[in-house]
Amino acid sequence: MAFNHLPAGVHDALAPLSVTPVTHSVPMANNLRSDRSSPETAPRLSPGAVLDRLAPGPSRASRITHTEHLPPRAGRHAVWPDRIRSEVVAAVQACGIEHPWAHQARAAEHALDGDCVVVATGTASGKSLAYLVPVLSALLDGSEAPNGRGATTLYLAPTKALAADQCRSVKELSQPLGNAVRPAVYDGDTPFEEREWIRQYANYVLTNPDMLHRGILPSHPRWSSFLKSLKYVVIDECHTYRGVFGSHVAQVLRRLRRLCARYGASPVFLLASATAADPAVAAGRLTGLPVVEIADDASPRGELVFALWEPPLTEMVGEKGAPVRRTATAETADLLTDLAVQGVRTVAFVRSRRGAELISVIAQERLAEVDRSLARRVAAYRGGYLPEERRALEQALHSGELLGLAATTALELGIDVSGLDAVLIAGYPGTRASLWQQAGRAGRAGQGALAVLIARDDPLDTFLVHHPEALFDRPVESTVLDPDNPYVLAPHLCAAAAELPLTDEDLPLFGPETEGLLPQLEAAKLLRRRTKAWHWTRRERAADLADIRGQGGRPVQIVEDGTGRLLGTVDAGASHTTVHEGAVHLHQGRTYLVRSLDLDDSVALVEEANPPYSTVARDTTSISVLETDVEVPWGQGRLCYGSVEVTNQVVSFLRRRVITGEVLGESKLDLPPRTLRTRAVWWTVTDDQLDAARINPEILGGALHAAEHASIGMLPLFATCDRWDIGGVSVPLHPDTLLPTVFVYDGHPGGAGFAERAFHTARAWLTATRQAIASCECDAGCPSCIQSPKCGNGNDPLHKRGAVRLLTELLREAPQEKPEPSSQEPAEPAVEPMAAPAVEPMAAPAAQEEAKERPQAERDVRRQAEPEMSGAVEAPDAPPPPAVPPAP
Repeated sequence: MAFNHLPAGVHDALAPLSVTPVTHSVPMANNLRSDRSSPETAPRLSPGAVLDRLAPGPSRASRITHTEHLPPRAGRHAVWPDRIRSEVVAAVQACGIEHPWAHQARAAEHALDGDCVVVATGTASGKSLAYLVPVLSALLDGSEAPNGRGATTLYLAPTKALAADQCRSVKELSQPLGNAVRPAVYDGDTPFEEREWIRQYANYVLTNPDMLHRGILPSHPRWSSFLKSLKYVVIDECHTYRGVFGSHVAQVLRRLRRLCARYGASPVFLLASATAADPAVAAGRLTGLPVVEIADDASPRGELVFALWEPPLTEMVGEKGAPVRRTATAETADLLTDLAVQGVRTVAFVRSRRGAELISVIAQERLAEVDRSLARRVAAYRGGYLPEERRALEQALHSGELLGLAATTALELGIDVSGLDAVLIAGYPGTRASLWQQAGRAGRAGQGALAVLIARDDPLDTFLVHHPEALFDRPVESTVLDPDNPYVLAPHLCAAAAELPLTDEDLPLFGPETEGLLPQLEAAKLLRRRTKAWHWTRRERAADLADIRGQGGRPVQIVEDGTGRLLGTVDAGASHTTVHEGAVHLHQGRTYLVRSLDLDDSVALVEEANPPYSTVARDTTSISVLETDVEVPWGQGRLCYGSVEVTNQVVSFLRRRVITGEVLGESKLDLPPRTLRTRAVWWTVTDDQLDAARINPEILGGALHAAEHASIGMLPLFATCDRWDIGGVSVPLHPDTLLPTVFVYDGHPGGAGFAERAFHTARAWLTATRQAIASCECDAGCPSCIQSPKCGNGNDPLHKRGAVRLLTELLREAPQEKPEPSSQEPAEPAVEPMAAPAVEPMAAPAAQEEAKERPQAERDVRRQAEPEMSGAVEAPDAPPPPAVPPAP
């Protein structure tokens, strides 16, 4: 495979960049003393110079649609509160941190006062140190208690990788404190022989919400000594707890607070968040407590050069003869290759597991043509790896052995990676908060950095690279979660009752919907009221009712046929689209073909192969209206919001060339349908509106279909969602509305708030949708405006001009939008009464009209955090030994 843009031997002509050697450091140790020598051995090139080397000629330079320069910023120092133990201050200074930044000192002061606090400052601003200093001081005080455990701390991370990384940092920082601080990771990868020691002696336990939900809370008697001394609960990267996942975590935290109160503890919650809108409001909804907000970032920042990059058009043609751009995957692989050749330490963020593997493989092949030793310094990092593989990659990353990494969002979340010079982002990650979080991974030691967003060939990415103001001039999104969602709340009430019988005094803790749900749970014979309390009635584990990450069942094991070797896992919902029969599966640079998928036994058999293509699943979707909660006239048409039922089935898959995306063929599949009850926004049009828009019956279906595709692609600009979290259906004559109708729905049981947000911002949302279609330079539609690469109907029919005229007419009669309810008092979404079967976990459909696969970015985070179920079930308690033995 030859380079298509670098002349032979160019790596010899390019002066290599001097890269900062990687030594593991405390992630918040950026406020280094000025008298310490820099670890760099030679001057680094500026971010602008690195970008110039990526675009040396007109062909490459024309792909840069915009360059944003963020200037450096000086930091503001403060002093630690006097109440912090001097030993802790000395330990921090031993790491090279002479003085804290002002926001760190302020957060520590609030923590010592017993205030719940959220630190919502930029990436690499030292949020970890802000909570670690008061925590370590409290643990040091607690070590002087008779049992040596007068205070404990629980740390929650959304991923296993982040918890492991933070544990390394805590151990390093607390080393001068000796045995007073005993950190330990407790998750699905923790060996069983270590777990009893952790329960009885660790005073800083790092875990994830899954293990707290399934392992710790149901077995709380075994954790009694830990819980009764619980002083602080640290919630890292709390901005990731949004949507349905965030709503589940909110209820898990309420269960934790209830048990702590029974053991006589009232822990203070310390939260760390990326920059977000109204972080105190979101943190309050997550914890159910008042939270103090600290958002004034006093840390220094190096220069950031942020480039928007649009891959060029190719000579290939797609469906219906549409022009095809070079894929973001291929373009990102080229850029990663170039940066590795120049010695620039880079992380390329990719939306999907498969994308991460593809970029890694392509970059390795191209680097091997330059220098075989370079090829070994590029790898993929994603969810689904076995624990030992994941730990080895993390160690290679920290040691500096890896020069380039293609990673899913599992690496986005705060893991300390010192010395990165550049970040490549293959496709808009869905929110501006995630975009800035990923961009902030480079230059974490206050050095300058380069970030490049490479656009995918879809409506939203194309819009963003040509409208930079939508990225750089708008604030980050609010975090949306609804703990009162009955589909979320009901199973957690069952879990709480199984942990301790629910009393009337407990009900306010779980929210206003609780009292109305309890009779339904009694009618379903899940709970029974006895002696003024509700009791769990089943023999099964109540915690298993709540699938907090929406994975929808037992993970599917990926097994190599012939050897029986376990390669990894994929959640049940994603299995229909990723490991169906005939699918191409990538793992650590090797390519496999799926020979069979057994859904009953949850096993996919694969064999190693080298096909010249990748695979993409396709599906069909139908939708029915269950209840219309709100209806607003738009002229003669209607804009509606309510409950719907979506039926979805994966029916085939495409084979595409890896680099060009050319479709080589399609194969049928026979997989069972799945049903989802959720929330949707939909709009209808009348015959008079169609006549005014000059839409005849021949083009009606194509116009509706095109408007649906584009509106789904644009919704993430207005709702805190990933475009893969939503789906849509368009129908020329829907049986429930009796009119031409376009639906956009939440891809989660019970809804996630995205469709509700779309309803409240419908005028602005559909105006942006119309603009995105009308401004595209193609003639009849392309992936940049109305085509969807995962359309279950093969992007047929589509009518670009009809969609523009239809939206123009619809918006002509749209009412002005009213101000949304204040974020201080979020509107309570209307929900249908929950039937008893709704308590059972329900999987969101794997395939949707615009988003056919399970939500990739979110799933990669989920897979990283998911504990092994066998590790989450605990045995009966055993009495603790009297002394603290050494950690195993």
